[in-house]
Amino acid sequence: MTHEQEQQERTIENMRRLMAQRDMAPAAEPQRDWSRWGWLGAAALFIFGKAQWLFALAKLAKLQTLLTMLLSIAVYAQVFGWPYAVGFVLLIFVHELGHAVALWQQGIPAGAPVFIPFVGAVIAMRGMPRDAWVEAVVGIGGPLLGTVGAIGCLIAAFVTSSPLMFALSAAGFLINLFNMIPISPLDGGRIVGVMSRWIWLVGYIVGGAMFLLTYSPMLLLILILGLFQLPSLFAPRREGYYDVSMGKRVVMGVAYFGLLAVLAAGAAISEAFTAELGQPQRLAVLFSSALVTLAGRGSR
Repeated sequence: MTHEQEQQERTIENMRRLMAQRDMAPAAEPQRDWSRWGWLGAAALFIFGKAQWLFALAKLAKLQTLLTMLLSIAVYAQVFGWPYAVGFVLLIFVHELGHAVALWQQGIPAGAPVFIPFVGAVIAMRGMPRDAWVEAVVGIGGPLLGTVGAIGCLIAAFVTSSPLMFALSAAGFLINLFNMIPISPLDGGRIVGVMSRWIWLVGYIVGGAMFLLTYSPMLLLILILGLFQLPSLFAPRREGYYDVSMGKRVVMGVAYFGLLAVLAAGAAISEAFTAELGQPQRLAVLFSSALVTLAGRGSR
């Protein structure tokens, strides 16, 4: 074999080796890639699985208002029937919506309403009012919109001559009127603080008199809870908390007593017509007058 032939043979052999290495390389590389992507895929599936649970919980949290509303309707329906139960829970929702709007308008974060059968509803504030004026605005938001809802029921009652609507209007006026009593933790207690904390004492006198007339256990519970608020009459609040202009005090005073007058008149008109209702509707109205913890707990 000549020297040139040897060179050619070596060149061919080297080319074969290079080709063999090239053919083997792709087989090894995908194995490393699949291994890497396997770990990444497992991690992604784990994270996605956790995210799915979190997403489900978030959706459940957003649905808590609807779910607890349906639960309350189902419970009330067993006693008063479905039509009244639906209307009554919607009146509570309108009341709580008033608090929610006021909280949003004042920039105070809050949770969604949660309904509790035979108690009312709760909106948890996740921030504190800046001053007594803001607290009063949040407090009056519920009864204000709740009064609008009760007036709507009363108008519908006159238009349709529906005993159900008369019963619902009476319930709406009574509940919102009761919540205007200036006792903490009711809405009235939150509202009058901007005018004078000493009005709370008047509220306890009125509440005590009402308890002697009705012997309502829920009213008694409210009075007991309110006793823990009495020391705050003399305790110093955050500096500037009650530093509210006289103009704002007057505005809130007019709004408070004006709303009281509207509620009292609406309750009297509705009561005059509910006297002719059947026993189930009458019982529902009496029950509504005893359900007194809507706004106080709702605005906390």
